Amino acid sequence: MKPAHAIFGFHAVLARLRADPSSVREIFLDENRKDARAKDLAAAAESSGVQLLRVSTKRLDGFYGGGRHQGVVAIAEERGARESLEDRLDSLKEPPLLLVLDGVTDPHNLGACLRVADAAGAHAVIAPKDRAAGISAVVSKVSSGAAESMPYYMVTNLARTLDDLKERNIWIVGADERAQKTLYEVELPDSIAWVLGAEGEGMRRLTRERCDLLVKIPMRGSVGSLNVSVAGGVCLFESLRRRLPR
Repeated sequence: MKPAHAIFGFHAVLARLRADPSSVREIFLDENRKDARAKDLAAAAESSGVQLLRVSTKRLDGFYGGGRHQGVVAIAEERGARESLEDRLDSLKEPPLLLVLDGVTDPHNLGACLRVADAAGAHAVIAPKDRAAGISAVVSKVSSGAAESMPYYMVTNLARTLDDLKERNIWIVGADERAQKTLYEVELPDSIAWVLGAEGEGMRRLTRERCDLLVKIPMRGSVGSLNVSVAGGVCLFESLRRRLPR
């Protein structure tokens, strides 16, 4: 039997049910939840043939250590490996829109980045294995289900991966507060990989050197920087805005 783990929250559980219902072994729903979200989840579980059990809040707290599970926990098998990054890029019918995270180790930040990447229609999120958070229950919950749908690739050598993207004519554009121009002042290519570093530290030197273009987000207030997920959202949605027909 494949190893399994717990998934928490309505968004995350429903996303797994839609993406891969056969991997969900059973769902535990708070017996006190009688609202529309609980009914929708119960209906989705029934249509997918997944067993749903009504249990006490105390039992759900046992799964999550007393945290915020929203009244639902699913036990799901670890998903098999996704298609490779190369296969993912080969399958695209439109210019790639990618998010590269260099040094984002906080699971809350990763979850938020996956959520914003999904919302902007990005095709994948890429991070180095040695300096990145992996997919976990916390990441899955914070991402509101995006961890189940957004391809997330942890690569052995980020610099080499960026070089490979360049060979595909994908521009590597880094968000850097030291850049001379803002992202609103430059021409942005359609095929683009946005690169963001960890808040405070920024990109590593080798990563920065791989960038074809460096831009900054204009800051008009008193704060000096943005959370990485917010910055990623600004960059990705600017690319999306330029792709939309006028």
